[in-house]
Amino acid sequence: MAVETLEETARALVAPGKGILAADESDSTIKKRFDSISIESTEDNRRAYRDMLFTTEGAEQYISGVILFDETIRQTALGGTPFPRLLERKGIIPGIKVDLGAKELANAPGETITEGLDGLRERLAEYRALGARFAKWRATYYIGEGKPSQYAMWTNAHALARYAALCQEQGLVPIVEPEVLMDGDHTIDTSFSVTSRVLSAVYTELHDQRVHLEATLLKPNMVLSGYDAADKADVQQVAELTVTCFNRHVPVAVPGIVFLSGGQSDEAATAHLNAINAMGPHPWEISFSYGRALQAPSLKAWSGQADSVPAGQAAYLHRAHMNGLARSGSWSPELEQKAGAAA
Repeated sequence: MAVETLEETARALVAPGKGILAADESDSTIKKRFDSISIESTEDNRRAYRDMLFTTEGAEQYISGVILFDETIRQTALGGTPFPRLLERKGIIPGIKVDLGAKELANAPGETITEGLDGLRERLAEYRALGARFAKWRATYYIGEGKPSQYAMWTNAHALARYAALCQEQGLVPIVEPEVLMDGDHTIDTSFSVTSRVLSAVYTELHDQRVHLEATLLKPNMVLSGYDAADKADVQQVAELTVTCFNRHVPVAVPGIVFLSGGQSDEAATAHLNAINAMGPHPWEISFSYGRALQAPSLKAWSGQADSVPAGQAAYLHRAHMNGLARSGSWSPELEQKAGAAA
């Protein structure tokens, strides 16, 4: 596929006012989510839940793409339409998670390497035939004594770049996701330092492996204080250090940064995104690729009940709308409450 087409897809995923829904939870993760509402994680229940999200009227105003899981991309909606086709008809771009998860990194206790490169070329070709137009691969880095090591940073960066190159070869836009985990009591300055080192390694490898940056997106963590830190940075400090970090390390050729929400609350993820965009303009589009921070209120409102689908969809649409506003720095707590009351 021509790189121009991949560039168009990448730009469409970060269209103004829009972001990405991460609905690519693994079997173990979705089970935990369903356990929280006392619903069994069966294939039928998972399909019904994702059908509720994907058929929400008006979500396409704020959602540009959806990251699917292997099971989901092969499923049909309750009306019989394959999920990728249903999304396309709404003007939403289907994507796919292709990594096989983080496993222990040999000779590096407490650190991980993301696996899934074996056979990836063939899997990417199959996913594209099933309707995917972009993909995602996540690498994780722990902050702690001596962590992340240079070894963990560079082996994961190498794998991310190999994945990205294979995606472009097979006609898919790669979302590159190096996530520095915010678990722990570290300061925001430590978060800044580690995120800087990780991004430096990632872009060195992407360059060395000839990845076309204009046809990629970056899905990183924001620069936050550790979730258990005694003194947490406020919203403005998070925005300032995040912008400084990414200005130093993300090439301007990259069309967009789609932040992950990590362990942030729904509203905190929106507030931080809003503050970052309010500091713009930036050399890249600053967007979101949220999973739990878009879905948690919807999951609770739905609770596995067919007659609660409208309530679940209203909750999802509200969060999508709020993050759509944050794309331009237009969100406020007052709008949050006003729109929530109207919903």
